[in-house]
Amino acid sequence: MNLQQTQTVTIVALVLFALAMIAIGLISTRKTRTVDGFLLGSRNIGAWVSAFAYGTSYFSAVVFVGYAGQHGWNIGIGSMWIGIGNAVLGCLVAWMLLAKRTRTMTHTLSAKTMPEFFAARYSSKAMKIFAAIVIFVFLVPYSSAVYNGLGNMFQAIFPNVGVNTWMLVIAVLTGIYLILGGYVATAYTDFVQGIIMIFGVFAMVIALVKTDAVGGLTQFMGRLAEVKEAPGGAQLTSIFGGGSFKFLCYNIMLTSFGTWGLPQMVQKYYAIKDVRSIKQATIISTVFSLIIGCGAYFVGSLSHLILNKLPEGGVDNVIPQTLLTAFGDANMVTTIILAVLLILLLSASMSTLSSIVLSSSSAVSVDLIPEIKKNVKPKGQVIATRLLCLIFVGLSYVFATMKISIIVNIMSFSWGIVSGTFIGPYIWGIYSKKVTKVGAWSGMIAGFLTVALPTVIIALQNGSIAAAAKLSPQMGVGAMAVSLAVVPIVSAFTKKYDDKFVKAVFEVKEEN
Repeated sequence: MNLQQTQTVTIVALVLFALAMIAIGLISTRKTRTVDGFLLGSRNIGAWVSAFAYGTSYFSAVVFVGYAGQHGWNIGIGSMWIGIGNAVLGCLVAWMLLAKRTRTMTHTLSAKTMPEFFAARYSSKAMKIFAAIVIFVFLVPYSSAVYNGLGNMFQAIFPNVGVNTWMLVIAVLTGIYLILGGYVATAYTDFVQGIIMIFGVFAMVIALVKTDAVGGLTQFMGRLAEVKEAPGGAQLTSIFGGGSFKFLCYNIMLTSFGTWGLPQMVQKYYAIKDVRSIKQATIISTVFSLIIGCGAYFVGSLSHLILNKLPEGGVDNVIPQTLLTAFGDANMVTTIILAVLLILLLSASMSTLSSIVLSSSSAVSVDLIPEIKKNVKPKGQVIATRLLCLIFVGLSYVFATMKISIIVNIMSFSWGIVSGTFIGPYIWGIYSKKVTKVGAWSGMIAGFLTVALPTVIIALQNGSIAAAAKLSPQMGVGAMAVSLAVVPIVSAFTKKYDDKFVKAVFEVKEEN
């Protein structure tokens, strides 16, 4: 199969994919005329769509290209525990503990965003503003990370087209359907993208295992054990990661528990239509995550058998080069598989990008602007949110193309610092009637400072924050633990809310 034929198949797949995304955006436009409709789909999203929206937002191209490539290359088979942990802790347990209570309370409080939830739950506009600023500062730079690796993979097939051009394609497509259809378009495109991702992962794993280099299911473990150039040597076949076990645990905790406090993930609970749908979505999202997570890390662990050495560009290029080497110059079947895998990575990027941009935009249009300019009409908020979506998609593209050092380093802390700041006040807020305003503020500030202070100290000692970025998983896990611990401790010694306020927040009729 020559390069021209590969390009033709890929272009056809891209055009069909783009038309489907734009069509969904156009169809969804009529459902986004109100703020509630634009941000939450009028809280009427079904189980399958909600579950896929959660899963596709969870597993972006950062997971496929970054985490799976890096940890699969360095750790081997043991890296699959990250995928298992994400499915069990980041999906199953998260949905079981958080979804129903979050949906019920946000309905009661009429909260459309996480900052709005904090403002209503704790009667604090200042907390709303602080939360909105944290979301804006740390999620907008993170959104640029979803482009990682995609441009290089597309450029390998289209060598005459620059990397920035392909990143622009991602930005434009995401911007179109997000601005047209808001959360409804995002949710339904996530559903389509989720189907593509499942099909792509199965095709990727089956085709890769059948290659001569891997040797099938009966031989790949033996061949991995023979790899001597890998970091850790025989560690690649260690079920629990060998010498990387501690590092593995930190990453499992960060990427699993981190979702419990991320606005773009929690938003899925707000929008689901009823309790019955929550039960279904819990199972669906867990199975989806198990397939995608384990499949991605399994492919990463096989990369040593396909590649002779770490590719140019480092670990971020491991997955793209593994796929291109295995499927880039074969028959029509493997060429179609490669095209599907490109769409898989594109889907993973766009779903996560749209969720982050929607959360960031609403943090400004719904949470910040009304505090500065009073009496903003709902129609004006919808227009502002659409405009901010466009601006933030553009910013993510600019950050990705310029590779600004401070932006790149902020991305390393985004999950840990955002979730570490919010997780304590959020979880205790939906469960405990004894949480106080001072307790919530203390947990929020303590979680933030657990990442911020060590980062500043390490940066001053080393002259840059790159050294601190290497410790971002440990700091992120620490921030979440501190936030969860501080909230109830401080609340036990500070002024409680009156019974009337607590009753208004908690005492609601249960849905069937």
